[in-house]
Formats: sequence, structure tokens, C-alpha cells
Amino acid sequence: MRLYLIAFQFLTIIPLPFPLRCEERDLGRSMAFFPLVGVTLGALLAGVDFILAPLLPRPVTDLLLITLLSAVTGALHLDGLADVCDGLAARGGREQFLTVMKDSRIGAVGVVGLILGLLLKYQALLNIPLEYKPETLLFFPLVARFSQVQMTLGAKRAREDGLGSAFIGTAGIWQFISAGLITLAGAWFLLGPRGIYCCIALYLFTWGVKGWFHRKLGGITGDIIGCASELNEILCLLALLALFGMKNL
Repeated sequence: MRLYLIAFQFLTIIPLPFPLRCEERDLGRSMAFFPLVGVTLGALLAGVDFILAPLLPRPVTDLLLITLLSAVTGALHLDGLADVCDGLAARGGREQFLTVMKDSRIGAVGVVGLILGLLLKYQALLNIPLEYKPETLLFFPLVARFSQVQMTLGAKRAREDGLGSAFIGTAGIWQFISAGLITLAGAWFLLGPRGIYCCIALYLFTWGVKGWFHRKLGGITGDIIGCASELNEILCLLALLALFGMKNL
């Protein structure tokens, strides 16, 4: 329970009503529970949707859901998406890429990346069939938090400072296995074969992202992990849209 709460405290800005002891090695160990925090966030979204759906038009409700998810996570991963977009747009080699990502200012490409990412997420959610919407709201934050574990396990540090470095140094194979089992169980329970197909596609995509950044930067950072999480949320919703359209699945 303590490790789940550590994960919850890191992945959200929702305050706990009591102090929580956390040692450095607990950061990596808590990653086993990242998918459960994703389910918790999904349950919050599903509950708000249940309340607002009878009161507001669906486009307004879905925009509020995307806003709520961004707010309760402190836009932490959106910041990573913007920083990586700015880094990709920077001219120069590895050091220039890392310097641009570390800059607290956001550039034009980062703004464009944020806008496109949020629009894609919103439009994909808006077009999810209503009969599958509760399951989708529970699922897509779950699988995105697993991608953070996948990005971290066995990764090299692109730089020694930052939160990403702390997780990379303390997460191990058991955290990956535990998080993976939780994710697969949730996928099957919520969406059956569609959930498993989606997990497989996102798993392969995330390995591709991880490998590309290792080749380009020699490792990953916290911003890259956050960016991968955002991309997983977007691609999960798009993949589910395609899978829901296949009536024989």
C-alpha cells in the first residue's frame, strides 16, 4: 500500500492527508503500481463522465475530461511532450538536444506539439462509441503508465540529474513483471481481445521509441518518459477507435 501511495503521489498532484515516508530506492519499487495509479485516474474520469454526461453535451464533457486528466497529473507528461518536440526541432547533436529539453522555456515546436497532442486525444475520445466509453476511460491511463515502466527498465541515463535518473537507477525486472501483469489483466477484464491487441501494439511502439532515443542520445530522461506516456495515451485511443470499428473482434 505504501508503494502504491508513493506512485500516486508522484504521478498526481492530489495531496495525501498524511505524511508518507519515501526513500530513494522506493521510487523505482513503486513503479510496480504505476498501472494501478492509471486505473485510479481512469476511475476518476469515468466517475466525472457519469455525473456530467446527462448534464452537458458530449463534446463539452470530453473536453473537460481531458482537462481534468491534465490538471490532476500536473501536466507533468505534457511538459515532457513539449520538451521533446523542442529538442527534436533543435539543430545540433546530443548535447544541444539535452540542453533544449532542460530549458524551462517552451518553444514554438513545443507549443505545436502540445496543441496537436491534446487535439488528437480529445478527438479520439470524442469518437469512442458510447457503449465502450467507461472501459476506455479506465484503460488508456492504465496502459500509458505501464509504458513509463517499460521505458525505464534497463534504460541508460542520458544525463545523471533529474527524476528520470532516480527511477532508472532503482527500477528492476520485478517491477516490470508486476506492472505488466496488472496491465494485461486490466486489458483483458475491460476490453477482452481488443485490450490485448492494443497492449501488444503499444508495447512494440514503446520499445521502438526507447531504442531510437538510446541511439540518438545514448539513453533517456524524465522528459522522454513523459513524452512516451502521452504518445501512448494518444495511440491507445486511436487504436481502440480502429478496433471498435472491426465488428468481428
